Amino acid sequence: MKFVKDEDEERRDYIFQNNTKTKVGTRFIIIVLVLLILGVIASGLYLEVF
Repeated sequence: MKFVKDEDEERRDYIFQNNTKTKVGTRFIIIVLVLLILGVIASGLYLEVF
């Protein structure tokens, strides 16, 4: 099983396709996860001080 498939490859056993939609979606998910992690850290620091 291949993890990333190029657009011109003829195969069906892959997880992600190497195209613009996949790259935008991956960046969006990473940004959301980073913001969630920062929110948890910030709320933990805020609630511990008061």
